[in-house]
Amino acid sequence: MHTLKIGKYNFKSRLIVGSGKYSDFQTTKDATIASGSELITVAVRRVNITNPKEENLMDYFKGTDIKILPNSAGCFTAEEAISTFRLVREATGIDIIKLEVIGDAKKTLYPDVIETIKAAEVLYKDGFTIMAYTNDDPIIAKRLEDAGVHAVMPLAAPIGSGLGIQNRYNVAFIRDAVSVPVIVDAGVGTASDSSIAMELGADGVLTNTAIAQSKNPIQMAEAMRYAVKAGRLAYLSGRIPKRPYATASSPVDGLIQF
Repeated sequence: MHTLKIGKYNFKSRLIVGSGKYSDFQTTKDATIASGSELITVAVRRVNITNPKEENLMDYFKGTDIKILPNSAGCFTAEEAISTFRLVREATGIDIIKLEVIGDAKKTLYPDVIETIKAAEVLYKDGFTIMAYTNDDPIIAKRLEDAGVHAVMPLAAPIGSGLGIQNRYNVAFIRDAVSVPVIVDAGVGTASDSSIAMELGADGVLTNTAIAQSKNPIQMAEAMRYAVKAGRLAYLSGRIPKRPYATASSPVDGLIQF
């Protein structure tokens, strides 16, 4: 399978994991390694990666090939997200980011796509490699691509819900609408959800809660690793068409007569 190319970066794994909701940083590291992921998102407004005087998640990943992907969780305007990423790049040198601007903080955590597009236009000019969290709308996905993002990240379902992909058609529509990678993000509940996303043509999957809140995060991380690979192989192989009636597995002509 070809590598996943996001802007100037190339990744062998098509699974991206999150860092929230774990019991501690060591479990975060162990699960990330088990997942095979090379990219872990960090909510920089909630998790320390910039202050060397406090426990720092980046320290746990020194000596690994895993990159930190700062995200702007907790930002509600384009200006907040832009300022956040500029400060993070100044402090860490990291220029690959997950852009998310939340519009509904109380129930759905759905993105404010208008503010997201505004932020993307500025951050693209600033030279960032941008992965943008968005709703499952192919029109907005195309607008984000036009704004300069290097990957679109449509939600499968509300963040942390575990509901799986609620609109399979829209994942396929988004894949057809854009030329940048499509990373299904939010709502994955278990390994089979990741396989379905990949079978629909997604270029990758991002999951956090499904691993971190499972009874055994290390095992679930490994399950996700293989599910993403299996789904990708199935997509590339080409599934058989669905039919309303049975078709014999063996030829019916030339049957042996008894």
